[in-house]
Amino acid sequence: MLSPWAGVLLFLVGGLLFALGGLVTGLVLGWPRSRRNWVKNDIWECGNVTQGPTWVRFRASFFLYALVFLIFDIETIYLYPWAVKFQALGLFAFVEMMIFIAILVFGLWYAWREGALEWK
Repeated sequence: MLSPWAGVLLFLVGGLLFALGGLVTGLVLGWPRSRRNWVKNDIWECGNVTQGPTWVRFRASFFLYALVFLIFDIETIYLYPWAVKFQALGLFAFVEMMIFIAILVFGLWYAWREGALEWK
């Protein structure tokens, strides 16, 4: 009989083999390496040569939108297992989830009221 940790070990080994397989495949398929030259270092993404400094500062509002998205993305991760087992969990779990959602809605309301979601 297998140990209870055999499944964890199997997933760990599978994950490592998957990651190493990707690295080895990249090395094998990219084998005929050539030296660096001006063609490989040339601009390929937009085709325009940059003018002036290439480092651009992003406004903080972009990061605020990313944080709000991340918060509601995590909320979805917590809501899904709760919804799957909703009937088996009972009233206590329902009340806990409503408190969790109320805290998130309050946070969204506060951010909205403070103007964090305004695009300026």
